[in-house]
Amino acid sequence: MPAAAKQPSARAYSRYAREATTLLGQLIRINRIERKMGVEELANRTGVSRDMMRRIEAGDPRCGIGLVFEAATIVGVPLFDEDHTRLSEHRSLQNERLRLLPKAIRKDETVVKDDF
Repeated sequence: MPAAAKQPSARAYSRYAREATTLLGQLIRINRIERKMGVEELANRTGVSRDMMRRIEAGDPRCGIGLVFEAATIVGVPLFDEDHTRLSEHRSLQNERLRLLPKAIRKDETVVKDDF
């Protein structure tokens, strides 16, 4: 008798992450409707299936971030900053910060003897 296939456990998301993905999905849906755009049209423009677009609008956290951001951009949901030059400035600033941080993280395994 073959061993039963192990089912992957469901990924648990924090309440904050679930609320944020739901909010972004709602904003995408609202902007799509305000632009009089159907789900099928937005799905085609985003390059996804109608089912995937429904999942994005429902705030499913398992949807790829690039797909969600693309859908948001198409319908005009501001993600970080509406001014594209400011977004580039923010990205450049974060690149500078990343250059200053260490390349690898090493946990200090030194045990402090404080039982004197």
